[in-house]
Amino acid sequence: MPQNGVYDLLKMLEIALDEGYSILKYTVVNKREIEELIDRIYAALPGEVQEARLFLKRKEELQNEAQQKAAKIVQDAQAEADRKLSESDQIKAIEREGIRIKNEVVEDCEKIKHIALQDADNVRLQATDEAVKIREGAELYAQQVLTSLENNLTQLQQVVKNGQIYMEQLRSDSVGKYSSQSTSGDWVSNRDSKRL
Repeated sequence: MPQNGVYDLLKMLEIALDEGYSILKYTVVNKREIEELIDRIYAALPGEVQEARLFLKRKEELQNEAQQKAAKIVQDAQAEADRKLSESDQIKAIEREGIRIKNEVVEDCEKIKHIALQDADNVRLQATDEAVKIREGAELYAQQVLTSLENNLTQLQQVVKNGQIYMEQLRSDSVGKYSSQSTSGDWVSNRDSKRL
């Protein structure tokens, strides 16, 4: 259908909306008529737009998969960190696990970015402008995932540091108590010996 056909269909859609009944701030329309017009508009769109639409759908699926995977990794890392924090001799293992998880996320994001770039190259022949916008969106999403992970790792490192400080404070308190007991014990011995 020529491009004028799309405009005609859009005009028909506007008319159908204008013919609806207003109730408060809402408009009641014939749903079936609107759906048929929308279907006809989709059918009238050029093939390039259909391909770009499919590419956008695939990009959204990849982003959702990456987001779910990143959330699962962060959730697993948090659960592992919570378990290991109670064991002071395993604090170093938490740091190593955090680095491993970060590397996995970076690798996954690079794979997603690579797939998105390949898809963008295929669509660029017919919709160059749209492909550029989509690629930028994918890169921004990858950066947000990395930034979020970096923030989580920073928090995890702070928790580890607080644990180390706490353990050092416990050790210092124990040494202090032992020293004060030793000193008071010597004083008692010296006082008793003077009496004798």
